[in-house]
Amino acid sequence: MSGLIGKKIGMTSIFDDKGKSLPCTVLNVGPCIVTQIKTQKNDGYNSIQLGFEEKSEKKSLKSELGHFKKSNTPPKNKIYEFRNFEENYKLGDKITVEHFKEGEFVDISGISKGKGFQGVVKRHGFAGVGQSTHGQHNRLRAPGSIGAASYPARVFKGMRMAGQMGASKVKVQNLRVLKVIPEDNVLVVKGSVPGHNKSYVIIQK
Repeated sequence: MSGLIGKKIGMTSIFDDKGKSLPCTVLNVGPCIVTQIKTQKNDGYNSIQLGFEEKSEKKSLKSELGHFKKSNTPPKNKIYEFRNFEENYKLGDKITVEHFKEGEFVDISGISKGKGFQGVVKRHGFAGVGQSTHGQHNRLRAPGSIGAASYPARVFKGMRMAGQMGASKVKVQNLRVLKVIPEDNVLVVKGSVPGHNKSYVIIQK
């Protein structure tokens, strides 16, 4: 899937032609620079590596400086590989937000907000006991039994328990592009996108 790298700005709402309020996310997308081109002959598959948002040479590794020097561009904060670009790009080419068109559907992936260590009610939607009567006083949000004792005498893999929640890669599919604003490198999509404001997102179509 071809696509671009972007940054989440925040959420707002806009009105459609019928006066209905649509929740939408505003993204700062591109311009992305082609930093590497992989071919079937050299790498075993075809893809294009894009870089987004410049970072200072002082904060870059020497290996990064050498890599970006090939495409004659400053070091980038975020790089990502995309396959299936229909156009033929060369090293150092710039791809803007105009790669997307209004009305088409895109898939957006990002790192979700971290929630810290959470219990089973919040993390997995357990109901809890539901009442605080009949003598119970300490198991309202507890997980309950996690398995039998003598057999199988172990806890099965994948048992839903309390633990670290969030801060994982999440992909949201089929978000409609409501607006493309090329002069500001802005893309407006309907619905919500994973991650906090100013986090990097990958937009694919």
